[in-house]
Amino acid sequence: PVLRHAAEALLREGGVDAIQPVSPPGEEAALATLLEGLPICPPVAGGATRQASVRAGLEALAADPPDVVLVHDAARPVIPAGTVAALLAALREAPGAIPALAVADTLKRGAAGRILETVPREGLFRAQTPQAFRYADLLAAHRGARAEATDDAQLLEAAGLPVALVAGHDSNVKITWPEDLPRVEAQMLARMMPRIGTGFDVHRIAEGRPMVLCGVTIPAPFGLDGHSDADVGIHALCDAIYGALAEGDIGRWFPPSEMQWKDADSARFLRHAAERIAARGGVLANADVTLICERPKIAPHAEAMRARLAELLGVPLDRVSVKATTTERLGFPGRGEGIAAQAAATVLVPA
Repeated sequence: PVLRHAAEALLREGGVDAIQPVSPPGEEAALATLLEGLPICPPVAGGATRQASVRAGLEALAADPPDVVLVHDAARPVIPAGTVAALLAALREAPGAIPALAVADTLKRGAAGRILETVPREGLFRAQTPQAFRYADLLAAHRGARAEATDDAQLLEAAGLPVALVAGHDSNVKITWPEDLPRVEAQMLARMMPRIGTGFDVHRIAEGRPMVLCGVTIPAPFGLDGHSDADVGIHALCDAIYGALAEGDIGRWFPPSEMQWKDADSARFLRHAAERIAARGGVLANADVTLICERPKIAPHAEAMRARLAELLGVPLDRVSVKATTTERLGFPGRGEGIAAQAAATVLVPA
């Protein structure tokens, strides 16, 4: 998620002790889950405007005020190295500082599809975030604001306080339009490290139970024995994902000794594995499941299984593979005593 990447980028830069998240009203719990594991204060609800939301975050800090605060747009997930350090250094001389880029293009003012005039670009800058402020000055500026501002520096300007400029960077892209996404994704992927996990699981044949494989119930005269629904394909894939994240295995998260998981739908387990990827700021690059059995026949159901796994993982279909093989009638799968599954998953996580 873009927001988690933005938070991690702030922390990676150094100089930030904790983050005060501001969420749309009613989404505070979801935001806390999204930022799980990061040093955050309890999220607070924002307002109807950007200015109201920033003020809500500042007021939440008032009981134990910091000396310095950074205000950052969650839509900017890439913070160039050195930006935060430059901002904090500038605060030694001014109550506020922002990263900005000098305007290099010729500017035109227009309306109704026609140019009205050319605007001189000398001395014009494109403001970016994070923006840094002495906390007391910024809170006072918000409390005394008489009009809406498009950024926090504007409020200090209105209060007659100087704001320093530090060098911005083209890579500090704000995701505003669809065409911004490929630029940001390319930069973020360049900072991601691939991690590969594998999983293996076995369940014995059991009469009188449904056959659930990779989230799909298929016609069969028998099912699989297990504490949950015994979906051997999903169990192997969960272990592959947890392994890629170095977070143990499915038994750690859903112990078979706990009755709450008795006959549980394994879809719940795979959704959790996907949530763990998101909580780490990661992306599932691909998942590959191989079912090992003599029967039932997997090929007629493989596409439905792929679609179900992709749905549970929240990824495009082309990132998921399901296939099957036999053991040439050797071993317990060959004798029809059980079904095995092995899986591999590649997860990209911030380096």
